[in-house]
Amino acid sequence: METLTAALLSVLPRDSVITDPVRLRTYECDGLTYHRATPGVVVLPATAEQVARVVRLCNDFGVPFVARGAGTGLSGGALPREDGVLIVTSKMRAILEIDLPNRRAVVEPGVTNLAITEAVREQGYYYAPDPSSQQVCSIGGNVAENSGGAHCLKYGFTVNHVEACEIVTPDGDLVTLDRMDPGYDLLGAFIGSEGTLGIATKITVRLSRAPEAVTTVLAAYESIEQGGQAVSEIIGAGIVPAAIEMMDALAIEAAEAAVACSYPEGAGAVLIVELDGPAAEVERQFARLREICAGAFELRVAADAAERAAIWKGRKSAFAAVGRISPAYIVQDGVVPRTALPGVLAAIDRISAEHGIRVANVFHAGDGNLHPLVLFDDAEPGAGERAEVVSGAILDLCIEHGGSITGEHGVGVDKARYMPRMFSETDLDTMQLVRCAFDPEGLANPGKVFPTPRLCGEVPGVRKGVHPLVESGKAEQF
Repeated sequence: METLTAALLSVLPRDSVITDPVRLRTYECDGLTYHRATPGVVVLPATAEQVARVVRLCNDFGVPFVARGAGTGLSGGALPREDGVLIVTSKMRAILEIDLPNRRAVVEPGVTNLAITEAVREQGYYYAPDPSSQQVCSIGGNVAENSGGAHCLKYGFTVNHVEACEIVTPDGDLVTLDRMDPGYDLLGAFIGSEGTLGIATKITVRLSRAPEAVTTVLAAYESIEQGGQAVSEIIGAGIVPAAIEMMDALAIEAAEAAVACSYPEGAGAVLIVELDGPAAEVERQFARLREICAGAFELRVAADAAERAAIWKGRKSAFAAVGRISPAYIVQDGVVPRTALPGVLAAIDRISAEHGIRVANVFHAGDGNLHPLVLFDDAEPGAGERAEVVSGAILDLCIEHGGSITGEHGVGVDKARYMPRMFSETDLDTMQLVRCAFDPEGLANPGKVFPTPRLCGEVPGVRKGVHPLVESGKAEQF
C-alpha cells in the first residue's frame, strides 16, 4: 500500500490523499453503521480525469477500490476495503449546465439531490426523485443505488430521470453511456449497479416541470389495517397520487419525539397522500379521495407550502427519529405486492411478538415498498442476534409474497447473503457475466451484491456441465 500511496500522491494533491489512521476512521462505514472497515487509503479527486488516474493506478497495482459519495447509503454499499482505496467524490460538487429548453441538467456526482431542485425551482422546474435524505445524499450515490423516494409511485426511480452518465470504467477509461445509444441499454445496467461496474463522474438528469397544483392530505386512522384498506381503495379508484406514505404508531411516536410533527394523537397509523398535476384534475381526485378517507378520525389538508412541509416533516425524519426511542435499530427495505400489505404487516407483528423485538413500520404504501425499522438494545445480550433474525424473517416474507429483498436501498454487503433466497445459481451466474464484462479483474467494489466470490475466470454453468452454446458450436467461449 505504501508504494501505491506514493503513486497516488504523484497524480493528486497531497491534501487529497488521506493516510492518517484517525482520519481514515471517518470513512469506515456508510449509513449502515454495524458494518465497519477502515480503508487502506482515502482519495478525494476533484475531476473526472483524477478519478480515472486513480482507478488506473489501482489496476496497475491490482488493488481493489470502492466509490463513496455522501455516505448516506443503508446497505453497506460504500463499505471500504482495508486492503483497498476508497474514492470519495465529495469534492465534485459542480452543477455544470442547466438546459431548461431541453429540461436537462448536467451535474457532478457530489452534488446533493436537493441542490438540483433548488437551482431550478424559481424557473418552475424540479428534480423528481426525492429520497428522505435528499438534503445530504449525492446524485452519484443515487445513481449507484437507483434511489427512489416518496414520489416514486408516480414519477419512478433515478433510472427514469437520468439521460446520460460519464463514467470511469473499472480499468480506468473515461466513457459516456447515453440513453440514446444504440444496442444494449448499458446506461440502464450501470444505474443501480452499486459501484461494481464503474464510477459516475458526470450525470445528465431530466428536469420535471413543477405541477400546476399540489394537494397534500394527512389522514389519521385507529389501526394500520384501516389505513391499508384506504390505500387499496385509492389505487382501485384509478387515482395515481404523487405519493402515498404510511407510518404506524411506533414510527409516529419516534417522529413526535424527534421533530414534534404534531400528528393526530392516538393514531394507530397515519396516511400521507399527495396529489399533483393540472388544477382541475387534482380537484376532481381530491373530491374522490375525501370520500375514500371518510373512515379516518381526522383529515388534514395543507393550505399552503408551509403546512405541506409540516405534514411531511415527520415522515422525512422517520429513520433518524427512531434513535429517540431505541438505542439501536436495523433499517430494512423490502417490497411486496400492494395487495399483500395487510397480510405481510400482520405477519411482521407476529414475528415481532415472538422474538420480543419491536418493529416500527414506515413505508411507501402505494407501491408496497416497506421500510421496517427493527428496534433493539445493543447493550442487552442476544438482542442484536434476535433483531437480525427478525430482519431476515421480514425479507423472507417479502420473497414468499412475490416481492423483493430491496426496493431502493440496494444489496451492498448487508443483503448479499439473501440473494440466493431470491435468485437461483443460474441467475446469479448470469448477473456475474455482466459484472465481468465491465470488470474482469474484480477490483470495483468487490464483496458487494453477490453472496460468495464469483471469479471472472470461472465459466458460469460449466461446473454443472457444458453450456448449450458451447456444446452446439455456436460460441467458442461463454
